[in-house]
Order: sequence, then structure tokens, then C-alpha cells
Amino acid sequence: MYIFITILIVIASILITLLVLVQNSKGGGLAAGFASGNQVMGAPRTADFLEKATWTLIAIIVVLCIAGAGFTKGRQASTEQESQINVEVPAEQPAAEIPAETEAE
Repeated sequence: MYIFITILIVIASILITLLVLVQNSKGGGLAAGFASGNQVMGAPRTADFLEKATWTLIAIIVVLCIAGAGFTKGRQASTEQESQINVEVPAEQPAAEIPAETEAE
């Protein structure tokens, strides 16, 4: 699930980059192509759409980052549990008995 969320974050980041590049800082950009007043989707509507799309993608990225952080925390906890379960403690082997040498006189 973590990989899926990461892929969604990358896709949303690419889309927001494209949206920002389409917008012109002085009010032009894609909206400048629709400057005619009789267009169905005129300049103000295009600018409003691009702004709303940008804010929506920002919100999506924030939510996905929080969700990804939650899955990362769960992933770390499960990894720690697995490592604790898989740890094998070698059994102590009794020391080899050395026969006592007796001195016969």
C-alpha cells in the first residue's frame, strides 16, 4: 500500500507541476488563448479552473503524504516485530568434561 501511495504522490506532483507551468504569473498562460468574450470557457473561467485544480492537487498531496507516513510507521513496527521473532539465540552447550587425572603413588 505504501508503494501505491508513493506512486499517487508522484503522479499528483507531476500534474501540479504542469498546472503551475500552464499558468502565467501575470494572468495569461492558457487563459490568454481564450481572451474572446463570447467563449463558453473564457479567460476568467479557465484561470478559476486552473486555480481550483492546483489547490485540489495540493490537498491531495498533503492527504497522501499523511497517509504514507502512517503506513511507513506501521511498516517499521511490523519489520521490528519480524526481526524480534526471527532472532535465534544459540543454546548454551555444556563444557566438555575433562576427566580428572589422578596421581597414583
